[in-house]
This record gives sequence, structure tokens and C-alpha cells, in this order.
Amino acid sequence: MQPLKGLTVVTLEHAIAAPFATRQLADLGARVIKIERPGVGDFARGYDQRVRGLASHFVWTNRSKESLTLDVKQPRAAELLLRLITAKADVVVQNLAPGAAARLGISHDALKTGRPDLIVCDISGYGDDAQSPGPYRDKKAYDLLIQSESGFVSVTGTPDEPSKAGISIADIAAGMYAYSSILAALLQRQRDGLGRRIDISMLEAMTEWMGFPLYYAIDGAAPPPRAGAAHATIYPYGPFPTGDGQTVMLGLQNEREWLQFCDRVLGQPALAKDARYAGNAQRTANRAALRELIVQAFAGLTLAQVTERLEQAQIASARVNDMAGLWSHPQLAARSRWREVASPAGPLPALLPPGSWADGDPVLNPIPALGQHTNAILAELGVDAAEIAALRAAEAI
Repeated sequence: MQPLKGLTVVTLEHAIAAPFATRQLADLGARVIKIERPGVGDFARGYDQRVRGLASHFVWTNRSKESLTLDVKQPRAAELLLRLITAKADVVVQNLAPGAAARLGISHDALKTGRPDLIVCDISGYGDDAQSPGPYRDKKAYDLLIQSESGFVSVTGTPDEPSKAGISIADIAAGMYAYSSILAALLQRQRDGLGRRIDISMLEAMTEWMGFPLYYAIDGAAPPPRAGAAHATIYPYGPFPTGDGQTVMLGLQNEREWLQFCDRVLGQPALAKDARYAGNAQRTANRAALRELIVQAFAGLTLAQVTERLEQAQIASARVNDMAGLWSHPQLAARSRWREVASPAGPLPALLPPGSWADGDPVLNPIPALGQHTNAILAELGVDAAEIAALRAAEAI
């Protein structure tokens, strides 16, 4: 399954948002050439050494790419970058500091005259539109800061303390919109032959994901309260302790399930007629008292027993897995979702991307070492061995 085979993406990227987008393009067969700083590379390479000496974020977002080192501040290296883009690229992706792409001469405005078919995707914290820049355009932005600016932190955590998400959701949101927007632009190019600029704002990506709390708090209304691992506005929906010291995560979505829950799980069918709990709004308003009833009912049961009752009542439930539990998740194993990819640290497990096709796996090529493909890519551009050696001596590559 390689619908993007034959397309080339040149990416000046670091950390997560752009690498996550371009890795997914690589999964679908695109050739992705990652430009990295000589000697250092994508700074995400240095976040940790948890994956047998490699960084966990980098391993996750950079398989199937080619690594080309260029010090683009040196004139010859900048010339080679421009030659690479104009000669080979279908798509350019960048999430450099605000204004950096324009200074390098690789903005869409700079490239479109010579390459009107080129798609350029710019990812920034707050959007980079010269026509309506906004006061935040030139601010640096990292995942936690966007989680905060977008209001996500304000509705996440416990009543006593707000919290960020445990993963880089602002980066992931921006990366997903970059990925889908690039695919849409490629489809449009098939119709009109033209490239275009895509302006992805991390703040706007997260604001889209904040649609529910935004509308919940429309016209100055109170926002959904922070509820820990429970749902802020649906109840019972969240974690409950069982008698053997375990935790079950359960969720009710409608009145049919509430009747079944009272009867077959709690063994208290009369509770379904209690006016305090007649409808989700009432159950949410009286969640403290209802929680106590549920905790008491579960206190004499093991996790296995509670889960069995929930299954019989067709009430949704889940285990609260840790990472070891996720690595060994029986559903992922039964569906054969794990593969292996090569890396500088040796073979590593890799999850197949969500979605599958009857005609085979997506591309799962190695995670590149820093600068692994530099010589080969420069040779494709007609740079001879002597100049490559000179560029290396000057630390331009």
C-alpha cells in the first residue's frame, strides 16, 4: 500500500509536529528527506536514550526517512538545499522558528514562481500569515505552552490542580492537520496542476479539538469542571476501585445502560427510579453520592467479577493499562499490529499505522542515523566526491 510512491517530501523539521506529519507520508510510500544540522541533528534525537540508546520521540516519528545533514547558514549548503527542493520536491514541510524559512529563501512565495506545482506546509505555534499576522505570530511555541494557551490545561486535571496531557497532544494535533492538509493539496494538484501553501497553527489545531468545552461554556457559561480521569459532564464515566485493590474504568452513555447497570451490575434495580439519578444531568450533579454507592457495591467484588457483570450488562469498561500492559495488549497481538523496523540500535518493534489494507503493510523502513544519506543525496544532485569531502571538512554537511 504505497499511494504516495514516487512523491518526494523535503522537510526542515524538529521535535514532533512536522516529523509526525512527514512520517505518516513516508508510511504511505513518499520519499521523505529530512534536513538536519551537522553534528547535532533534530534536537529530539537528544531528548533521552530510552530506546536502547536512541530517543523515544525520535524513534516514534522518524522511521522510513532519509537524513541529509546541511548547515543551511553556510551559503553553499543553502544553495544545495534550494537545488534539492527545486529539482526533486513535491512537498516542502517546515516547522522552523518564525521567519526562518523566508530568510532561507524557501517560503512558498519565494519558490512558487519557479515551481508553481510545489506544495509548502508551514507549521508554527500561532500561524504565519503575512496578511493577518496577529500579535502572537512571532512567538516561540512548544507543546505545553499551546496546551495552556488553548485552554486545554484549564479543563484537565483534578479540581485542585490543572494538568497537561501526558503526551504531546498539541504537536500531534498540528501534525495530523498538516498530514491531512497535505494529502488534500496533493489531490487538488491532480485536478489543477498547482501547488499551494498550507499554514498550520498549533493553537488553531488545539482550538478545534477544544470544541466541546468551548461550546459547553458559550456566552460566558461555566466551563466543564476538571474531573481527573472521570468525565466532566457524563456520569458514571471514569475509574472506580474494586475490592481487590484494582481499578475498573467504566462508562454509561444512555438511560438503557443506566437501567442495566443498576439491575445487573450493582444489584439495586430500585436505584434506577431514584429521582436524584433520573438522567445524566442529575447523575452528574449528584455524582459524589452516586460514586459512594458504586464504590460500596464494588468493595466486595474483584476486578474480574466487576468486569464480568459489566460485560453481561453490555456496559463498556476497560482496564487502566500501564505501558507494559499496552506493549502486551492481547487485542493488538491478536490483530498482528506489531512489526519490526531497523535502526542504528538494531531492530525495534513498531506499531502498524491505524488503518489497514488487504494488499499489504505500509512502508516500514529504518530509522536513520544522523546524516546517513548525505553522500548519496548530494551525489544525486551532481555534487562530486571531492566537493562532498570539502563540504564535510568545512562542516557544511
